[in-house]
Amino acid sequence: MKRIGVFVCHCGINIAETVDVKRVAEEAMKMEGVAYAQDYIYMCSEPGQTLVREKIVEEKLDAVIIAACSPNLHESTFRAAAEEAGLNPWQCEIANIREQCSWVHTDREKATSKAIHIVATIVQKTKLNESLEPIPVSITKKALVIGGGIAGIQAALDIADSGHKVILVEKESSIGGHMAQLSETFPTLDCSQCILTPKMVAAGKHPNIELMTYSQVDEVSGYVGNFKVRIRQKAAFVDWSKCNGCGLCMEKCPAKVSSVFDRELAKHGAIYVPFPQAVPNKPVIDKDSCIYFKSGKCRLCEKVCEIGAIDFEQEDRFIEEEVGAIITATGFDTLPVVDLAEYGAGEVPDVIDGLAFERLLSASGPTVGEVRRPSDGMVPKEIVFVQCAGSRDPERYKPYCSKICCMYTTKHALLYKHRVHDGQPYIFYIDIRTGGKGYEEFYHNAEEEEGIIYLRGKVAKIFRDGDKTVVWGTDTLTGRNIEIAADLVVLATAVVPKDSTAELVKKLRIQTGPNGFLAEAHPKLRPVESINSGFFIAGAAQGPKDIPETVSQASAAACKVISLFSRDHLEQDPAIAWVDEDLCGGCRICISVCPYDAREFDEEKGIVIVNEALCEGCGSCVAACACGATQQRNLSDSQIKSMVTASLGGV
Repeated sequence: MKRIGVFVCHCGINIAETVDVKRVAEEAMKMEGVAYAQDYIYMCSEPGQTLVREKIVEEKLDAVIIAACSPNLHESTFRAAAEEAGLNPWQCEIANIREQCSWVHTDREKATSKAIHIVATIVQKTKLNESLEPIPVSITKKALVIGGGIAGIQAALDIADSGHKVILVEKESSIGGHMAQLSETFPTLDCSQCILTPKMVAAGKHPNIELMTYSQVDEVSGYVGNFKVRIRQKAAFVDWSKCNGCGLCMEKCPAKVSSVFDRELAKHGAIYVPFPQAVPNKPVIDKDSCIYFKSGKCRLCEKVCEIGAIDFEQEDRFIEEEVGAIITATGFDTLPVVDLAEYGAGEVPDVIDGLAFERLLSASGPTVGEVRRPSDGMVPKEIVFVQCAGSRDPERYKPYCSKICCMYTTKHALLYKHRVHDGQPYIFYIDIRTGGKGYEEFYHNAEEEEGIIYLRGKVAKIFRDGDKTVVWGTDTLTGRNIEIAADLVVLATAVVPKDSTAELVKKLRIQTGPNGFLAEAHPKLRPVESINSGFFIAGAAQGPKDIPETVSQASAAACKVISLFSRDHLEQDPAIAWVDEDLCGGCRICISVCPYDAREFDEEKGIVIVNEALCEGCGSCVAACACGATQQRNLSDSQIKSMVTASLGGV
């Protein structure tokens, strides 16, 4: 019989306040197979780990159980400590008596009893644990970065600078993302393009970066270190290898299309470059707006192109690549104004969102940096900014704070005053949140020095009255109702995931959180990793964040990839599913339920086999197997039965 050691952690008062830790250790010592048991205030500390290592040797332990916090937090920590003492890492188990016990109970006696039962179940599991060896996996040292905003650009540059190849995929015709739409950035008010453009150019010219714009990921298969990716490069109807970017085709195009980049405040031709600093600076033809594609006439762009770069016969093409790691940096969208009924639902022409106002402020925007209202081009003398438009509103819209709105609204009001000196900006807010370096000072300067009027309260309704846009709201500090007849209203609309996120995560088989943003493996210890090995996340695809935080997270994700590529080979966790060939009936039900495509049918043997490199040990196949042929290493049916018996007080 194994000699098992049980080490019970106080976790300061996190566990000890609700659980009688010493009693748990005493009761553990009475359990069959337990040769040693002890409590300690902080098991994860260096003295705590030293204690574990020493007792493994002194007590000749064959296995150890750490009764502490979630295995998601410190399983790898204690397995490493056990291995240093000569123990197989898979003979180290975690009994979660914090998240699953002390944190969810207040009755000390009942919590202690539950903690004892939790330890008993893990003792039963550990008795039957096998000593496993990690599965070696080769690595393709090339990365895929999905999304060409500032997060994707930064991640790609960092990986490429380390000497590894990167494929940067962007669905638009240029990289840059939403940052390219901004005029200035808070709190320094430096030009967005001045910061972004050099990085865009660097990404476009880097010898280790293959830039694939106007493209999207079509299919992903494989596993960490060995992903196979199918990329669809959409037909631009322009041969970019020939095009010299002269712009004559765009100048002569007779079609007029609302500019998505300029938030429909301007128009461009059916053949266009989204903005002057685009990388690559090559045009594409919008097939849905092109006169030729709609009527079979025109082709004026083809006639004026002297180098013959226009190609109306061009079709989508597919490229297959092999990569070892994938970073998802797909960015964000904002809640459409049309979804906000109380704010005019997009029917009031002088109610716009923050990104539209950025384009009005931008020197390369539709008004060349002059603030003019969309309805008649007049310079607005009174302007109302509405924060939390769709954010922090769980009853109707989004429950979360969009994080960047307080700061960019303050920036908008400040820049408006710089453009229209005799203008008066008002800001309706719920709370002002300035969590960043220099942010609080920026806000106070705007409020105290620039004459911006802050009104604490929600806006109830916005409607058109003649040439004015009327705003009804309440100032909760004075208790008075407010009515402002404004010339322009700017909404700080909620930051939301990209519409394409839901479809992409199905292809990647990664997770999202309750609000649709990409979910990290652990919010503190693994903030840039997905639960699925080999997938990393960066930027606002994970949740609302400002530019400094986005860049920092992108570099962190890149470092994770570089670390991955620094190894000769990877080691896959061996606690995965396997098939007993003598019991398998070949029904294939397990194949259909496997979310990782880790199972396939062996036609010759008439049984199912497991691709060990793909299996994540989720257990779906074990639950689905009708004949018990599929088992999971160190979580077999016999182990589970004995654990259930122990949890019911049978041990």
